[in-house]
Amino acid sequence: MSIVTASPDRVWPAGRRSAPAESTDDDLVAALRRRDENAYLELVRRHTPLMLRVARSIVGNAEAAEDVVQDTWVAVLRSVDGFAGRSTFKTWLMRILANTARSRRLREARTVCWSTQPGDAAVWDGMLARRSPQPAGPLEHAISGEAWEMIRTALRGLPDRQRVVVVLRDVEGSTSEEVRAMLGVSAGNQRVLLHRGRARLRELLAAHAVDAVGA
Repeated sequence: MSIVTASPDRVWPAGRRSAPAESTDDDLVAALRRRDENAYLELVRRHTPLMLRVARSIVGNAEAAEDVVQDTWVAVLRSVDGFAGRSTFKTWLMRILANTARSRRLREARTVCWSTQPGDAAVWDGMLARRSPQPAGPLEHAISGEAWEMIRTALRGLPDRQRVVVVLRDVEGSTSEEVRAMLGVSAGNQRVLLHRGRARLRELLAAHAVDAVGA
């Protein structure tokens, strides 16, 4: 299933279609408020890869993550005029995404077996395989090959909330402020989740290393 994002024309009347080249997010948001379709398409191109990875880390299913991303862009189109700019567009966007993904997961939790939730190996393999053209995060700059495969395996053993924070901080390279804004958690909660996630990840990596030597 491929993402087909909503067109502005489905929400607004047809308008200008000439987003400026090499624009910042602020430039694009201003153009989007003028109903510039190219500005919308550039924002989608720029932010969707990260949105997909974060959505997958919450809903645990690639197809559901695509639906979450599409719903998020529809919400952006409907509420961009109310975006006050008190945070960056990316932070605002990711907050909408996280809320949309959480709502989706709560709905599906009533009917979907727990075994299909974010512990699913295929979901995390897809999320962490970095098939998008985005730059690798700091963790991936330092490791490759078998070591990265081992880390992907260990990440699947983390509790959901810890895994999301560890992926955002250590794989995506997001700052603590960005993670708090994206996920709507306090500074203390973010620190605890990151500390516990990293500690558990070290334990799992040590166990995998022992198993590999034994094999």
